[in-house]
Amino acid sequence: MSKGTIKKVAGPLVVAQGMRDANMFDVVRVSGQRLIGEIIEIHGDLASIQVYEETSGLGPGEPVESTGAPLSVELGPGLIGSIFDGIQRPLEDIMEATGTNLTRGVEIPSLKRDKLWHFVPAVSDGAEVEAGDVIGTVAETEIVVQKIMVPHGMKGRIRSISEGDYRVDDTIAILDGADGSKELTMLQKWPVRVGRPYKQKLSPDKPLVTGQRVIDTLFPIAKGGVAAVPGPFGSGKTVVQHQLAKWAEADIVVYIGCGERGNEMTDVLNEFPELKDPKTGKSLMERTVLIANTSDMPVAAREASIYVGITIAEYFRDMGYSVALMADSTSRWAEALREMSGRLEEMPGEEGYPAYLASRLAQFYERAGRVISLGKEGREGALSAIGAVSPPGGDISEPVSQATLRIVKVFWGLDANLAYRRHFPAINWLTSYSLYSLGKWFNENVNERWQELRTRMMRLLNDEAELDEIVKLVGMDALSAPDRLKLEAARSIREDYLHQDAFHEVDTYTDPHKQYLMMELVIHFYDMALGYLEKGASIEDIVKMPIREKIGRFKYIEQAKVDQEFEEILRSLNIELNHLLNKEEA
Repeated sequence: MSKGTIKKVAGPLVVAQGMRDANMFDVVRVSGQRLIGEIIEIHGDLASIQVYEETSGLGPGEPVESTGAPLSVELGPGLIGSIFDGIQRPLEDIMEATGTNLTRGVEIPSLKRDKLWHFVPAVSDGAEVEAGDVIGTVAETEIVVQKIMVPHGMKGRIRSISEGDYRVDDTIAILDGADGSKELTMLQKWPVRVGRPYKQKLSPDKPLVTGQRVIDTLFPIAKGGVAAVPGPFGSGKTVVQHQLAKWAEADIVVYIGCGERGNEMTDVLNEFPELKDPKTGKSLMERTVLIANTSDMPVAAREASIYVGITIAEYFRDMGYSVALMADSTSRWAEALREMSGRLEEMPGEEGYPAYLASRLAQFYERAGRVISLGKEGREGALSAIGAVSPPGGDISEPVSQATLRIVKVFWGLDANLAYRRHFPAINWLTSYSLYSLGKWFNENVNERWQELRTRMMRLLNDEAELDEIVKLVGMDALSAPDRLKLEAARSIREDYLHQDAFHEVDTYTDPHKQYLMMELVIHFYDMALGYLEKGASIEDIVKMPIREKIGRFKYIEQAKVDQEFEEILRSLNIELNHLLNKEEA
């Protein structure tokens, strides 16, 4: 264990001397207050340490002690429903110990050591096991069953294992391996900067169904995929992430507030326990891990929070769960990198960000994916990462947005103009994209016309953008009747299909079958109306047809009644169009 003394303090950066025996990324305790820090650079016997707590009052000559271990997270029962800070300190436990003003240097274990969990073995005495095998389960909440796995690097024969109530660090089984006996507990530790191993990575060919129409239909994300949600202040990033946390096809949600303003994080902490999980009716917190790391916490901890969150998410993926990771927002993390880089006097890149910004972002996002876990049975799990980006003034030409866009496959660009017009989700359909080819899955599992309808909707929206330019120059009267009909169809797509009310009990979630029916109605109306225009019906009469109101309100129809209502609207549409044509002929 290496011991040294402080030589220099510069904000969150402390330089210590006499640290020749220390290693990169070792956790250290700084000064008599035992502040927690991490070594990020070594030159001879000088170690540069980023300190994860306030450093005011520290001075040269105070002691620094290395723990000899990298920054690691504790993995085991007790994670779900917990609220941690950026270095996995349990905020509620610290508050109980110190009061509402969190003191520095507090040493409280991440997972409660006094709580008993009921362990149920999944293997019997004498079973041959290897790393990743499930040896038992713990019902962590009513929704989540945590699987206790053999730690990485271990294999052998179970000598004894028994059911009972245990603390996380109690011995639950004894494993006889080639290098002797090992006592297994429910607690694992894992270094946060190292991705957890798996057997095989699978191709991203299944969608993560979110129930948000603009996402599922136009810009879907794959299970195990990565997406970025950049947008200016007030464009709805947080509501989009809340909707995904509630409705996406994920068993576990890990929400990282890595440096957002305190009031935004407070909203999350207040809302998540009250949000009802629509699948189970319980609190959403019963399948959520929160990492709350606000702007007024030391910048270095913002960087750590990203790694802590994704390591916890990988752990649940290893159990075979589908995990959704929300990072809000990676811009604050990048700002922390910029500050530490400046204090280390490194050569700056664009706008002062470090030259290695893009590679750090890539290292984070590449840990997502759909994988087959270690172990004999090989469970399939998925980790989908969705990172919000907060570019200053909504300008996505800045370095963090550009570096993110080079890495992620899905870009949901939030638009301040759409938000100003109260069109939510404010995802701009002209600038957003998804590079995952999931049309085949939707064609096979929802309806064979899915991809065709999606393509036609996108074409109508693009045509509308071009026609809008003409309308601004010469007015609506200069357009032909088919072009006016095209504008009306595009308006129907925008207002009836893409606009979705997150706070309406029915419209908040739309399953893929209902999405298909809604697309079918809009495109069917356009095709039928185009045919009747050619037969002599007037565009003014078509635009004012009463059936359009029913098509617009179809999104508020409950799931059980959609097929019946769909048939009813199609019948009414034919009747009304025939009536129009008869009127014209008369």
